[in-house]
Amino acid sequence: MDVTDVASARQRPVGLVELARIPLRRWRIVLASAALVLAAVLAYLFVLPATYTGTTAVVVRPVVTDPFSVPSGGADRAVNMTAESGIATSNDVIDKVAGITGRDTKEVADALEVETPVGGQVMRFSYAGHSEREAVDGANGAAESYLELRKGMYENQRAAVLKSYDDTIDLVTAQRTTTQRSLPANQSSSNPSPRTSALLDQLRALNDQLATLAEQRSKVASADLSPGSVTSAARTPVPSSRDAAPLLLVAGLLGGLLLGGLVAFVRESLDRRVRTAAEAAATIGAPLLGTVRYRRGGQQDESDLRYLVLALGRWVDGPQRTPLVVLSSATDEGREQVTAGLAAVLAAAGHDVRLGVTPESLDRIRPLMLDAQRRHPPVEPTRSRPLPRPRPVPATTPATTAAGPEDTAVIPAVRKPRPFPTAAEAKNGAVYRSTTTPEDKTEIIPTARSAADGAATDGQELRIGTGKVRLVDLDGTSSEALTVLDAPPALHDERGVRAAREGRALLVAARDRTRTGQLTQLVDRLRAVGVEPVGFVLTGDGRD
Repeated sequence: MDVTDVASARQRPVGLVELARIPLRRWRIVLASAALVLAAVLAYLFVLPATYTGTTAVVVRPVVTDPFSVPSGGADRAVNMTAESGIATSNDVIDKVAGITGRDTKEVADALEVETPVGGQVMRFSYAGHSEREAVDGANGAAESYLELRKGMYENQRAAVLKSYDDTIDLVTAQRTTTQRSLPANQSSSNPSPRTSALLDQLRALNDQLATLAEQRSKVASADLSPGSVTSAARTPVPSSRDAAPLLLVAGLLGGLLLGGLVAFVRESLDRRVRTAAEAAATIGAPLLGTVRYRRGGQQDESDLRYLVLALGRWVDGPQRTPLVVLSSATDEGREQVTAGLAAVLAAAGHDVRLGVTPESLDRIRPLMLDAQRRHPPVEPTRSRPLPRPRPVPATTPATTAAGPEDTAVIPAVRKPRPFPTAAEAKNGAVYRSTTTPEDKTEIIPTARSAADGAATDGQELRIGTGKVRLVDLDGTSSEALTVLDAPPALHDERGVRAAREGRALLVAARDRTRTGQLTQLVDRLRAVGVEPVGFVLTGDGRD
């Protein structure tokens, strides 16, 4: 597989099933988010005090002289609703509502809300209180305070206009009086003088002006000053924040799950890991040789290891046995368990394995090998023995049973089954050898262990089944024997890559743990030094 094939494999489409696996894989994040949102909703419903909302509707009317006349144009043009909304939320209204409800003016300003629909003359006063009575009093008080304030403003405006008309009328009346006094008393009406004609014209103009002013004043005085009326007053029962508690709980749960899913997708995009064997194969560009699963006790499935050995049959049975270097990008991917399991399976099959380890990983691999020795106690290879000679027939045997040598029945000695070591002896790592007694009985005799078997020194040899595993240093494994090397994490230590140049590289990737970026970096480094992985092993729970 070349670089183009690897790049095309990495760009494979993602299906809905894989998208659904992301929240399921990160179910802890999803449940935590849902629990947090649900806890916030529960705190809002039961910890915080309930909020009761009262609403009062008010119809705003324009100031007209004829209350039955219809204003021309739209209703919002007859009355400036933006200005009316500002008056409804003014300090005077808030102060009166604060006096009615007994709350602070700042709290009243936050609790009072005025809605003014576009194109209409209806205002809705909504007040949120701590009780039903407070909500009703606050909403109705705000509406009444607004109407009183608006009516007072109209009355003040009318009084100012009427006063202006009265002053003008008084001034014109005084001018008319002065003009009347200027007229001559004995002037003939049939032939007035020019001065008299001018005074008469001025007097008629003043009278017309007075009539016009009186008409305008009467219109202003007859104007309807009612700013509007309450069409729907707030009354109990009023809705509260706890009325929709079941709906809020369901919405909080669904919202929490949705938020958790989004967080899971964000975490998945920021933390890419190997999820399936196909992803690992696309990243590495090498075939999958085996999947090693874990049992409940944390032990690896030995059948998976045996199948892995079968996949490596060419290397095991080939004429040229180059070292098999097991590589990984990190320490927590199960590389040491795979290396120890391979060595144990090979030894149990009768091979003599040289296991190269580093000093820092020796203390972790030795317990794994001792556990494998406990599960597969040492067994001596079976040796062929000549059949025993037939015993002479006793003299008391009847003559009828006597026969020649060719008719004599030879009864071979029955070999008793070998006893297995006890659990305590196997745990101590005792090595057994077989011997044959003069009575043709096979016995298992424990041999003395050397001091090197229990010491953490290089060259420790462990008998597993019919084979053995010799623990040697990673750099001291130049031998034609079957050699398995447990390399340190290749991203931080180059010793494993150096050894892989003279052998075969086997990569280990852990499902849901190995980062794709680190695995890609490891493969690029291997190919940069001329090492092509023969395959990879995937560790995990076995799903795909």
